[in-house]
Amino acid sequence: MKRFFGSVRARATFAATLVVAVALVAAGAAVLLSLRSSLIGQATTQAESEARTVATKLAQGVAYADLDLDDGDDSPVQVLDQRGEMVAAGEDVEAMSATADVRGRPSVSASPATVEDDADDDEAEAEADSALTAGQVADDVSISQGSATVDGETGDYRFAELPLVSKGGVPLTVYAGSPLSVEQDAVSTALTTMLIGFPLLLLTVGGATYVVTGRALRPVEGIRSEMAAITASEDLSRRVPEPDTHDEIARLARTTNETLAVLETSVERQRAFVADASHELRSPIASLRTQLEVGAAHPELLDLEGAVEDTVRLQGLAGDLLLLARLDAGERPPPDARFDLAKVVRDEVASRDGVTLDSVDSVELRGSRNQICRVLGNLLDNARRHARDQVAVTLRITPDRAILQVTDDGSGVPRADRERIFERFVRLDESRARDDGGAGLGLAIARDIATRHGGTLTVDDALGGGALFELRLPR
Repeated sequence: MKRFFGSVRARATFAATLVVAVALVAAGAAVLLSLRSSLIGQATTQAESEARTVATKLAQGVAYADLDLDDGDDSPVQVLDQRGEMVAAGEDVEAMSATADVRGRPSVSASPATVEDDADDDEAEAEADSALTAGQVADDVSISQGSATVDGETGDYRFAELPLVSKGGVPLTVYAGSPLSVEQDAVSTALTTMLIGFPLLLLTVGGATYVVTGRALRPVEGIRSEMAAITASEDLSRRVPEPDTHDEIARLARTTNETLAVLETSVERQRAFVADASHELRSPIASLRTQLEVGAAHPELLDLEGAVEDTVRLQGLAGDLLLLARLDAGERPPPDARFDLAKVVRDEVASRDGVTLDSVDSVELRGSRNQICRVLGNLLDNARRHARDQVAVTLRITPDRAILQVTDDGSGVPRADRERIFERFVRLDESRARDDGGAGLGLAIARDIATRHGGTLTVDDALGGGALFELRLPR
């Protein structure tokens, strides 16, 4: 059972069937109550009509023997005098007993099984009857429900009680009944039909829901099985099937494929990063090992200065790789860290020759001082590497941004390469020599840091020629 309800299809079927069952029970109860009320109302109307017909004839002076009271069990009638003695009745009527008052004053019993009225009710009835004059019928009819025995068969009836005074001045009371067998048979038939039909309808609803839900979830199973195959094969180039619809499942498939594409790109990028990092590390390590091996065999031939340079370069490359790893892991500056960007710029420019500065006095930002200093250092190193004579730094502010610009008077960056230079291990043709260019990580690191500070880093043409790198950070 637990395994069965572990399926969305099963749960949807159960929920739909339960909702329909509750709705059917509520609707069935409402129909039965409405049917019963309608049929009881019809019986009440019939009993009132028969009682008033007989009472009218008596008030007009028709003799007891001339009354037509032989309607049988369709409408049994009894006429009682003021003492409660029966003076007229249908031929087949053996007993009539009102067991419960429904409307108006209490009805008077006409059989040994009748419930007795209390003294107050008798007095009220007598006063009401005494108010009638000869040949007059009471306006109000009292309705009660009870049983009657007609032609040896006892059944439930709706009774109408109507007082009158005959033309001769005799107070009488007419009791007329209408059988409730029609109401009982109709309600019983409707209930039986519901008890038979409701389970069949619920089975139909459950089966239809199970089939429809299965068809609706079939693409989900296709997505699941394909994802399982992708997981097993580790082939991120595969894609899940996309249904030719515009529903939630189709959007799920498209989103899944987009996620797979991002994962594939990320994995390929990671593989390329590892391969490029290995390639970049291999050269200084090999050079350093060669120098150390030569030094070990021939100390007089050891190039100590070259070994130190290779070590420094290796150390810098390792630092860049570690920083990129932290950035890829989602490292962000502490939310409460603040620093003065203008002071960072002044300090960095002061440590370099041939760099001009045009800056505001102070601008406080939220973020990591060391990382922003790294961005500026990488931009200045890149500008110095490509500049002919001049490197300029400008810092200005807007109401919501701090804008740092680093320009050089070199050859600039071709428009087609302005995004590519921010990729990792990318060096343009003119800077491929490792002695002149770096490993191709500086600009990639700078943009990653800018992005994680909520800013941007772009490149454009400088006014006087050369490249203009612009860093925008939120204030």
